[in-house]
Amino acid sequence: MIQDSVLGPHQEILTARATDKKILDKSQDGGIVTALLVYALEKNIIDGTVVAGPGKEPWKPEPMVATTKKDILKSAGTKYTMCPNVALIKEATRGYGLEKIGTVGTPCQVMGIRKMQTYPLGARHVTDKIALVLGIYCMENFPYDSLKTFIQDKAGTTPDKVTKMDISKGKLFIRTADDETAIPIKQTHGYEQSGCQYCLDYVAELSDVSCGSVGAKPGWSTIIKRTDKGASLIDSAIEDGVLEVTETNEGKFGLEMLRKLSKNKKTQRQKNIDKKLDMGLQIPFTHSKFKEDILENR
Repeated sequence: MIQDSVLGPHQEILTARATDKKILDKSQDGGIVTALLVYALEKNIIDGTVVAGPGKEPWKPEPMVATTKKDILKSAGTKYTMCPNVALIKEATRGYGLEKIGTVGTPCQVMGIRKMQTYPLGARHVTDKIALVLGIYCMENFPYDSLKTFIQDKAGTTPDKVTKMDISKGKLFIRTADDETAIPIKQTHGYEQSGCQYCLDYVAELSDVSCGSVGAKPGWSTIIKRTDKGASLIDSAIEDGVLEVTETNEGKFGLEMLRKLSKNKKTQRQKNIDKKLDMGLQIPFTHSKFKEDILENR
């Protein structure tokens, strides 16, 4: 295990993508999360998973329990607004009767899941059924009203016409069938969820496997194998041809970029935390001892 103060504890970092064309067509960058959830389901590692499914409004996801490949595919693709997946984990056990639950979340959601497992108050007979936790890289997330502002006021379109959104190269890209708008990330500052200003985790350090497009060429993802469970899943998926691997870029636009963004988030957010504490305000953030407890019980 590599103890990394920037990227968190991990075993190996590699670059990969799904091989299933149906998954690639529906997914964001390489389809890693979708492919792994489908594979885990087919291999009986999980018997269902909590995902960010389609909601009543375009680009406003709602948590759903997926027990088939078809259901998992409905959730494919990144949505840049929060979906309360953690809130459905208890229902997945009590209402759906799942014994081995998979889930995917942003760093703060992964933190919430690990808190449940470490201190399972109010979650009796639930946390021991969490079998797989996949994490996605996240610098910040937006309330749905903020997302609509970007789409309507800056891109000049409506949510129902948007076919894809993507953050890369310092810009938020909003795509429709006929057009593409690139919004500099600097112009989105102030629109994010308030809690994002105090989150120190960019790469979902407490997940079994975390992944995202940063550090990889277009159409691929950088995967961080963390726990033994996560590493075993990745290795098996590669061996069975579910994932294909390419050379990992160690340079400026590869892992160096991933490390830079992760370090910058920690540095800036710590400044925000310190500022509030100096004002005598209480800020919920992760103490090192608390993180040690989670890592020991993960």
